[in-house]
Amino acid sequence: MPVGTAFHPRTFPLCESLNYREWSGYYAVSAYESHHEHEYNAIRNAAALIDISPLFKYRVSGIDAMRLVDRVITRDATRMTIGQVWYTPWCDEAGKVIDDGTVARLEESVYRWTAADPSLRWFRQNAAGLNVTIDDISEEVVALALQGPTSAQVLRAVADADVDSLRYFRLTRGRIGGVPVEISRTGYTGDLGYEIWMPADAALGVWDALIAGGRPFDIKPAGMLALDVARVEAGLLLIDVDFNSSRKAFIEAQKYSPLEMGLGRLVTLDKRPFVGRDALAAEQRRGASKMVVGLEVDWTDVESVHDRIGLTPVAPSAASRVAVPVTRDGQQVGRATTTTWSPMLKRLIALATIDAPFYAPGTRLEMEMTVEAARHRVGATVVPTPFFNPSRKTATPPR
Repeated sequence: MPVGTAFHPRTFPLCESLNYREWSGYYAVSAYESHHEHEYNAIRNAAALIDISPLFKYRVSGIDAMRLVDRVITRDATRMTIGQVWYTPWCDEAGKVIDDGTVARLEESVYRWTAADPSLRWFRQNAAGLNVTIDDISEEVVALALQGPTSAQVLRAVADADVDSLRYFRLTRGRIGGVPVEISRTGYTGDLGYEIWMPADAALGVWDALIAGGRPFDIKPAGMLALDVARVEAGLLLIDVDFNSSRKAFIEAQKYSPLEMGLGRLVTLDKRPFVGRDALAAEQRRGASKMVVGLEVDWTDVESVHDRIGLTPVAPSAASRVAVPVTRDGQQVGRATTTTWSPMLKRLIALATIDAPFYAPGTRLEMEMTVEAARHRVGATVVPTPFFNPSRKTATPPR
């Protein structure tokens, strides 16, 4: 049975809908109100506060900490500086992704590693022969995502920290409500935003300070339904939905390499040996057999389908995680894994896995759409992601 996070005493009274889901053994709010519209608008137009404490969190320390990180992830950890945060996948020996997450270098020989799935055993297996300690701090450290255009203003008002000089994917220390925190300029919304890391036993003080100080900037708690729409607009993938961990896959076709996830830029083949390097080098030479891409659905086709039936199309209110076939000339060439209406772009968009050679931007495809229990095909075009990429996300100082 799920349990509440350290923020549950605050989020539960606010969750009018009682709409929850399970996330890694914790209750996670799906939507605070009966509809998530206001929460999405907070992400894109003001400031949203999202409890991301169910992430798995590990502390890697010791003189060989960097060597372990470098051995496991696909990026060159020797280039990571103190105070830097990296998004990265890590793979099995066949070059297939086990998981993805962030690695933050807190000190010379101390890292904080986040993951969607439990990863302690894998990290310790790869630490053989190294002078390194790996601690599971998932319950000791909790986190909030503060996301949206006014998030920097909220932090300026409540945090004793250097917010203005904090660059994208960097980390700083400070205090909020008298509580020592670490603030990283990261997030899962593709917007200006921060993630705030703190001791679990002091979590409520940070929440209260952010809510009180954030009122002039329209701060609002937000749940997973709003976050799901935002992360698709940002082109960010979700494990078990847009890709599968190789540890959970039943067949080879369910496994993904970083190249197939569109993360080739995060694979450094000329660094020291890492898990999966040889397989990834071979794949790079021959090319990826499939690719996760963005699709923009032709709304005129959607209107035509509904018009033939005598219905008016309605933009879906929530992201759909139901996979649907994608075809080319009547033959299936992939599947759309998450589909959503983008309130910002006023378009129907999707993340999809498409077979070679049909994943090049501009390729015309068709996506299945079910209306009144009948299956139809509507046009779709492969487009680059992110769909939404505001300049404020990376601007320094934030504005």
